[in-house]
Amino acid sequence: MVTRRTGKLKVIPLGGLNEIGKNMTLFECGEEAVIVDCGVSFPEEDMLGIDLVIPDFSYCHEIRNKLKGIVLTHGHEDHIGALPYFLKEINIPIYGTRLTIGLVESKLREHGILNNVGRYYVNAGETIHLGRHFKVEFIHTNHSIADSAALAIKTPVGVVIHSGDFKVDYTPIDGEIINLRRFAELGGEGVLLFMCESTNVELPGYTLSEKSVGAKFDQIFRETPENRIMVATFSSNVHRIQQIMNSAYKYNRKVAVIGRSMSNVVKTAIELGYMTPPPNTLIDITEIGRYEDNRVVIVMTGSQGETMSALSRIAQNDHKQVDVRTGDKIIISASPIPGNEKAVYRLINDLLKKGAEVIYEGIMDVHVSGHARQEEIKLLHSLVKPEFFVPIHGEFKMLKTHARLAEDLGVNKKNVFVLGLGDVLELDRSRAKITGSVPTGQVFVDGLGVGDVGNIVIRDRRHLSQDGLMIVVVAMERNSGRVVSGPDIISRGFVYVRESEALMEGAREVVREALDMCEDRNITEWTYIKSLIKDTLKDYIWKKTKRSPMILPIIMDIV
Repeated sequence: MVTRRTGKLKVIPLGGLNEIGKNMTLFECGEEAVIVDCGVSFPEEDMLGIDLVIPDFSYCHEIRNKLKGIVLTHGHEDHIGALPYFLKEINIPIYGTRLTIGLVESKLREHGILNNVGRYYVNAGETIHLGRHFKVEFIHTNHSIADSAALAIKTPVGVVIHSGDFKVDYTPIDGEIINLRRFAELGGEGVLLFMCESTNVELPGYTLSEKSVGAKFDQIFRETPENRIMVATFSSNVHRIQQIMNSAYKYNRKVAVIGRSMSNVVKTAIELGYMTPPPNTLIDITEIGRYEDNRVVIVMTGSQGETMSALSRIAQNDHKQVDVRTGDKIIISASPIPGNEKAVYRLINDLLKKGAEVIYEGIMDVHVSGHARQEEIKLLHSLVKPEFFVPIHGEFKMLKTHARLAEDLGVNKKNVFVLGLGDVLELDRSRAKITGSVPTGQVFVDGLGVGDVGNIVIRDRRHLSQDGLMIVVVAMERNSGRVVSGPDIISRGFVYVRESEALMEGAREVVREALDMCEDRNITEWTYIKSLIKDTLKDYIWKKTKRSPMILPIIMDIV
């Protein structure tokens, strides 16, 4: 029976809407709340110096006494990457499948909090109880990482199905297809709310099976009898790496893995039984020199052109153990994530210039997506038959496309909600409406700093990168305001001083005139003097160059 206190369910997206990545959703009912996923996104080009972007946990702090746990759909970075930062602030138990928890444990170990966090394995088909109001059932799905799951969240007001990331693969590498029957059973029992991913919703048809990539690897290995083969792919794609190993074994090659994240995932997947290297196939990277080129395959990270990845360092001759040789065949088995295209194409060009043969999407189908296209999404909608629908995991245009698709499939337009981050969707057994919003946004991680770099700092970094910096140094008596020495002007990233002596001398002159004016008027307030220096120099530089460097006045106190 639904009491007054538990008569409403609040669904609050804290990440993953109107963006790619940073997936995190909060479900709140009465005095209890559950979180689904806690991921990162990667910085855009204008986020200078930023390493990661994580969700804003402010509202979670407000209701921290309600939180019963975090439930994870799968082990990709955009779903688990922010966990160490969250758990350092709010320590609650986490629940996920074995591989997902295994990957999380590697992260928690790196952050030194592994022993402080409660971790629980859940198998597909099992149901966990979180407090009195939430029961969460894990449903097996297919994705580009093993052990992925959708969630049936059973609440006092009805069942919510969260798809996680999925595709419908009838020939998966592990032989376990998505549990469509369970989705149909839940749909027959009645589903209040369906939350379904939108990454590939704009693409018609079906996503190809992961097994199709294995046939391409076999073809490439067969057609490369003399040279080394290198493969760059996502470290989390356990099934892809398994297929590379299978092809290597078939053509009498050894496989070496490089890259920290790749090595960690392979180690974890083997330990947990999600990857089985063929006999005597996997070797350490230090052993590759013992084999002829036609006996070696090197698997690595770097499919997105990441600056510090193994493949990027190899392309720049900056890797200690591997270089690029003429004739090397390098396979980039991934699609560029939106925003990474330039980095990927630059990497391909660098490798080609060094004499390598590069195979990438567009040349050959060496990658398939882990995300459902329209027909697969329609299938799940038709099985679930929800009363209400919220598209998730995608940019705004993807969410809108998914909303229209749901309406075409029979969901009442009034029952389809395209939410923004922080929106509070409140549901009871028969109604749903947006009732407000909570604080949300993005928090920047820069080195060890979390949240100490904000939009103002990013703006300053952008300003410095575009226009450079001028530092004005003046030594002055505080009491009298008399200039003892200076002004000296230092330029960084603006002009080269020796080639712009006339400009710099003119700059010193206008600053000197401003200081003389202050001295004549007995102005000794340093804040005013700094502002005057900045404004005077800014006007001069703009008139002479039509540029606006950052200007930093420094006054040294002479007693």
